Amino acid sequence: MIFEQLDTFGHEQVVFCHNKDAGLKAIIAIHNTVLGPALGGTRMWPYKSEAEALNDVLRLSRGMTYKNAVAGLDIGGGKAVIIGDPSTDKSEALFRAFGQFVQSLGGRYITAEDVGIDVNDMELVYRETEYVTGVHQVHGGSGDPSPFTAYGALQGLMATLNKKFGDEELGKYSYAVQGLGHVGMEYVKLLKERGAKIFVTDINKTLVDKAVSEYGAEAVGTDEIYDVNADVYSPCALGGTLNEQTLPRFKFKIICGPANNQLTTNAIGDELEKRGILYAPDYAVNAGGVMNVALEITGYNRERAMRMMRTIYHNLARIYEISDRDGIPTYKAADRMAEERIAVMGKLKLPLGRTTPRFQGRIRGGA
Repeated sequence: MIFEQLDTFGHEQVVFCHNKDAGLKAIIAIHNTVLGPALGGTRMWPYKSEAEALNDVLRLSRGMTYKNAVAGLDIGGGKAVIIGDPSTDKSEALFRAFGQFVQSLGGRYITAEDVGIDVNDMELVYRETEYVTGVHQVHGGSGDPSPFTAYGALQGLMATLNKKFGDEELGKYSYAVQGLGHVGMEYVKLLKERGAKIFVTDINKTLVDKAVSEYGAEAVGTDEIYDVNADVYSPCALGGTLNEQTLPRFKFKIICGPANNQLTTNAIGDELEKRGILYAPDYAVNAGGVMNVALEITGYNRERAMRMMRTIYHNLARIYEISDRDGIPTYKAADRMAEERIAVMGKLKLPLGRTTPRFQGRIRGGA
């Protein structure tokens, strides 16, 4: 069954990592390295079964291939999952053992933070391997990618407004923002600075109160967000919020936000197209975070990072061009853009030296 899954998703390599003494059970999935070494975060989650963990890492790593390709990066797609409860199962030994497995791949896979993992965990991994991105600034890394993800999402939003309405005036429109974590709150801040009307929701009332008091947002219930009469729906937390139950309630004209895996099925993407709701493909919108950490591979520079964020505008504009050109929904156009780039660049047979990790300017050693 495992090899059948690999055939379906098209993976190059899957590594099962086990260290009994450290309590480590992890899976590293390398989906595609045509454009360069596979980059993608490590997620720690109490999966109900090993099969569930495998399915998640295969799905997520494939998504990283498409995200990185559309973002114009010279990196491929990969992902890792650690099976365990992040609130109780973390230890120095676990993360250092995981780092040794990452190191054993010789740079084919480069890791970063994801759900259940923080910068302190990554610093332990970093003691065992150089192939880590998103490390703290004290080590010459880029630190928290959330502000870059939010700023990049804003670039995608402007391209989407221009496609739908013919202008980029963020303050003219209203937004329903779901999720006020690090990325969501920064996104709200950026919208407020541009004079936008914002509706917000989150399961954490403290975060909602902050958005209301500091950014003048209007609070709505967690379920009521789907009924708001706003121009744009911006999912910033949960995946799968575009589904059969929520779609009939939408009055939105645009879906554009940084949450991952927004469409529960491709059929929902097709239905959005039929209803005239412009969907900005999530992995193109939220690419700012991976763009930022990818710069560590060749030597991090904040000014370069901010310049790269602005390319997200052009990436979304290109996706809409392909959608119009080929008469396909935008989610399919994003996939086609990624596949076309991988196919063309793969034929060039780029010399390995162009994408070999160098990590200039970084410092390793104790935290």
